[in-house]
Amino acid sequence: MIPFSSALTNTPHWQQQLADAFRSPRQLLRHLGLETHWHPGLERVAQDFPLRVTRHFADLMEPGNPNDPLLLQVLPSLHEGEPAPGFGSDPTGDRLARTGPGLLRKYHGRALIIATGSCAIHCRYCFRRHFPYREERADRRHWPALFEILAGDPTLTEVILSGGDPLMLGNQQLEELVERIGRLSRVRRLRIHSRLPVVLPGRLDDGLIQLLARSRLACTLVLHVNHPAELSTPLAQALRPLRQEGIQVLNQSVLLRGINDDLETQVSLCEKLFDFGILPYYLHQMDKVDGAAHFEVPAHRAKELHQAMRNLLPGYLLPRLVVEEVGAPSKLPLE
Repeated sequence: MIPFSSALTNTPHWQQQLADAFRSPRQLLRHLGLETHWHPGLERVAQDFPLRVTRHFADLMEPGNPNDPLLLQVLPSLHEGEPAPGFGSDPTGDRLARTGPGLLRKYHGRALIIATGSCAIHCRYCFRRHFPYREERADRRHWPALFEILAGDPTLTEVILSGGDPLMLGNQQLEELVERIGRLSRVRRLRIHSRLPVVLPGRLDDGLIQLLARSRLACTLVLHVNHPAELSTPLAQALRPLRQEGIQVLNQSVLLRGINDDLETQVSLCEKLFDFGILPYYLHQMDKVDGAAHFEVPAHRAKELHQAMRNLLPGYLLPRLVVEEVGAPSKLPLE
């Protein structure tokens, strides 16, 4: 990940909150009353993939609980250094899919732009934790070449903004990017993949909502929520005006051992998402990225869990259980 610099924060409140994020295991554990669980090895693990978590997300964790499912997603683990066959640095083939600066093309009619390498939170299972963001992101200086490539594709109907987290961009730069995408005459849809509203609801400010509402493109915000405890009252309040503007909100989650791989948690998550106006979309079998093998749920267990969910949830609340395979023409159902 590209380090976030507090020098870039200017005045928006959400950026000031970013600057105040936790950045060390010891600092986070102290905040939760868990300092006795600190180990110097955690700091060594964090040197390779730094800890970063907003205070909003940390405040959703249960103090004194070392097994809190939100804490386990962000706290470095000594297991991260253990070798795991079949795990690698590019589990989804992003580098093979590169077709331009910060531009990935995997599926028909769609293009994905790596808008930034920065995130507000570093999830330990992140499939792009080893991605070379310094070389492979769509900085403004790369836009002419990038949009020339996109304009020349007659099949393109949808553009996806990803990262990092695209909502780490300020509203002015994001609006410029959305406007450039809107000039591509064949493109009809814009999709933004972001975890930022979950970990920092204040990011959904009026400026962001209005710039999306003004676009001629049909906009969809795809959130990343893994556990019902992540769905907070501030998030519900922040999403309301977004939905009032007709912007669709979907969720994709990752199946993680010891965090959300039980029936009660998954059913509760799907139902609470709908209460928040968010439609469950994908439940991902975790991508096999180096450092995350301890989160893996076996495929047979994932399929059993999904079938049990099917028996309890109406069809519109059942996310599709999928896995991503390098070179496949789409996400594949795990059957």
